[in-house]
Formats: sequence, C-alpha cells, structure tokens
Amino acid sequence: MDLVAGKLMSEAVPLFLAPMAGVTDLAYRLLATECGADYTLTEFTAASGLSRKEAKSWLKMESHPMESTFIPQIFGGDKEEMVTTVEMLQDRADIIDINFGCPAPKVCKNNAGAALLRDPDQVVNLVRSCIDASNVPVTVKMRLGTGGIPNTALEITKRLESEGVMRVCVHGRTLKQRYSGEADWKSIREIVESVSIPVIANGDVVDSESAQMCLQSTGASGLMIGRAAIGRPMIFYDIKKNMGWIDNDPPWSVDNPVIARRWCWQRYLELCSEVYPSGGSKNSKRHAISFTKGLPGASAMRVDLHRAKNHEDLGEMVTSYLEQLVDKLAH
Repeated sequence: MDLVAGKLMSEAVPLFLAPMAGVTDLAYRLLATECGADYTLTEFTAASGLSRKEAKSWLKMESHPMESTFIPQIFGGDKEEMVTTVEMLQDRADIIDINFGCPAPKVCKNNAGAALLRDPDQVVNLVRSCIDASNVPVTVKMRLGTGGIPNTALEITKRLESEGVMRVCVHGRTLKQRYSGEADWKSIREIVESVSIPVIANGDVVDSESAQMCLQSTGASGLMIGRAAIGRPMIFYDIKKNMGWIDNDPPWSVDNPVIARRWCWQRYLELCSEVYPSGGSKNSKRHAISFTKGLPGASAMRVDLHRAKNHEDLGEMVTSYLEQLVDKLAH
C-alpha cells in the first residue's frame, strides 16, 4: 500500500451512497452529499407500487433542486410494470438504477431483486426494455449471483454492456450469503477486466484503509458504501481526506467523531425542515438511533426516544444528548 506523508494514496474515484430502505431518504442523501458522497440513490422502490401510482411509493421518489443528480432505484420482475415506471420517471430522473441485488425474502419470493440473477435472459430482456423506454441513462446494481448455481454477474454484465447500460455496481456477495462472510473482491475484478463500462465495487468498505484495499483488489471505477454509511455520512469525507483526494477541512471544523456526528445530526434536522412540508422524515427515528450507536450512554438515551411525540421532540432529545457528550469530552 502506498503511503505519502502518512496518507493512503490512490487515484480519486467517485464514491456512492448505496440505496437502503429506511435510510436514504431525501434529507439523508443531501447530507451525504455535503459530507463528500459524489452520487446517492433513493431507497429501492417497487415498480408495482410506482406503476399503480401508490402515494407511499412515490414519496420515496421525492427530489429537490439541491439534489444535483437524482437517481431513483427501482426493482421488480414484471417487465410491463418496470417499463411503465421508467416512463413515469422520465420527468424527474437524471439516471434510473435497476436493482438486482436485494436479498430480502419478501422481494425475492416475488421473483425480483437478487432472485432474478438465476435467469440472465430475463435480466437482460427486462433491462433492454427499460433502456428502450428511457431518455435518461440506465444503470444496474447486482450481486455476484444467487449462490445456488454458478455466479452469473460476469455473463450478465457483459451482455448488459452490449445493451447500452451506462454503469454496473456489483456487491461482492451472493443472494445466499446475504450480508455474511467476506465480499469477494476477486470476482469483482474479473468483471472489471471483462468490460469497458464503469464497474462500481460494493461490499466491506468501512473506512479509508478498506477503500484502498478494495480499489487495489478490484480495479473498480468507483466505490459504493452502504451499511458503513448508516449514521456515519462523514465516512465519505474521511475516505477522501485520508486517501489524499482532498485537502479541505470538514464542515464540522474539528476532527472529532462525536463533534462530527453532532454536526451531521443537526444538519440532517435542518435539511428535513427545508425539504419536507411537515419538517420531518419517516426515517427520523431510525437515523436518531444510527447517529448515536456506540456512543457512551446511547442505549439509555434511545429508550427515552420512545417518549418523543413528534419529529421536533426527537430532534431535540438527540441534539441535547450529543451536546452533553461533546461537553463531557471537552473537560
């Protein structure tokens, strides 16, 4: 590993915030961007609900002028529903991403998400139809395969390249693995070396050191970060800073993880008030838990969160806790 002036060095590549249900709402995407993410994606959303104009589904498709690149991620196994959804997103999407990576049983039992990887022909036909229906670029996120049969990601990526897919993100695990074991970066490298389109590596990037290792192992054109960015949007800044890609100071002014979390939480609340009519997100409580996870006294504080009557109460409780913790650390 190359070290220059104590910093990890590698050619700069884009960093993506992975699409995550209950996490990547509009305010959190904007926050991640302010913390250094180059691209963010919406929560993955079923084409079945979007094509039927279900209000709950379309709430996940909210964007804002502050969001420079809006990338909705959709999933489904019904080609007609997927095409209809792609057509309905043309007025707002800059890029449309299709999910073949979700391992959730409730998704896979409906022949969607990672379950489709068992049938490359169906994947290619579905994506081809979506590309034909779209005036904006189409990208794909997938896993290596289902795990029950030989991996299909390499074959699928080669075929999708010829169909005109702009970019592919590969999570280095199979459907069967879900989130267990280690990400197979070697298999991602085989895909990278077999196609000309950008391949984004996903899986087990948790800090700048693992980011460097992943780039060296895969040769990927970018990195997508999921679980490690939950409650820690500052991970994008940390990676860029430690890799030597940027030299500017963070917006939280002091290089202290607790102060960084306090700044991020307060900024998340500000963004919620700016982009949501009600001032709050349906994911606020989950973010409150994530932002305080692992901190001293956080378990007891999270029990108190159940007393919060609304978004404002919850925001004040977490802010007070973080401020008190910062004060304790200062003395």
